[in-house]
Amino acid sequence: MDQSLPTLTLKDFATDQEVRWCPGCGDFAILKTIQKVMPNLNRPKENQVFVSGIGCASRFPYYMNTFGFHTIHGRAPAIATGVKLANPELDVWVITGDGDGFSIGGNHMMHMIRRNVDLQILLFNNEIYGLTKGQYSPTSQTGTLSPSSPAGSIDSPLSPCLVSLGSGGTFIARSIDTESKHLSQIIERGSKHCGSSFIEILQNCPIYNDGIFEQVKNKKLAADFRVEVNHGDPIIFGKDNKKGIKLNRESLSLEVVPVAGNEDQLLKHDERNKVQAQLLASMKGPDFPIAVGVLYKEERNLFIEDNQKQLRKHRSEKGSVKKLLESGDTWQVK
Repeated sequence: MDQSLPTLTLKDFATDQEVRWCPGCGDFAILKTIQKVMPNLNRPKENQVFVSGIGCASRFPYYMNTFGFHTIHGRAPAIATGVKLANPELDVWVITGDGDGFSIGGNHMMHMIRRNVDLQILLFNNEIYGLTKGQYSPTSQTGTLSPSSPAGSIDSPLSPCLVSLGSGGTFIARSIDTESKHLSQIIERGSKHCGSSFIEILQNCPIYNDGIFEQVKNKKLAADFRVEVNHGDPIIFGKDNKKGIKLNRESLSLEVVPVAGNEDQLLKHDERNKVQAQLLASMKGPDFPIAVGVLYKEERNLFIEDNQKQLRKHRSEKGSVKKLLESGDTWQVK
């Protein structure tokens, strides 16, 4: 720990702004968790920058006593990349939602992830557009009733974690808005990762999509509908941990099996295995539990470092801007 830094608390990261979300919104829990986590990162408060797009989550920079940008719809990844390029010493956080991040902002999100820009992406996924009054989003379930799909959405939903894996993400994780302890651990791990850390947070919208994650959040039901994966541990879940996940090697697919009698065949989580991560990210009810935790992690070259190296190389070869401008076919006008 850097002893030269002042001791910070949650209050140091809270602002005097009135927090304005609907009662019961999952954003409240996420905000409080992040304000609690920030002092544990042992980084100067002045180095923290929160960048948001448009949506309910976009108010986030107003409620964090740090630097921040409330940008335009879907463009938070582009702005955040520019911030990190301008000052690589900053800790940059992208706050986005399932609509902002994977509809109008999908292209920006994909390229930020594939470049492995060293920043944190927190995707608040409530499977609906909340701010613009409840039309279905790219993650909404087929059949979702909304103002833009009164007969039920016919679209197939995308999986944010699968899209991030397909984009070449180097840190892919999933957590839940009200699971503060688990979410804190995931955010702390993501902040230490060198590269783009993508964290999907399953979040409730009490107004337009209430209860969509009830099975994974309800303490009486969650044991059978979600599984927490930890590197090196067998993947087991259910009441009294009596169910497990097995890999069918013939079909290369996952199966739910009783733990008893299958101890040697249970799948152990390997967060370095991308194929396994894709299988885990694809799991969903009613046949499978939803996987939460760090699904995938790898180390790869950083876009910002490569960019800085390239700049230093060209500066050493080309010299000053004046010399560069005067090279080649130039002349003086008198």
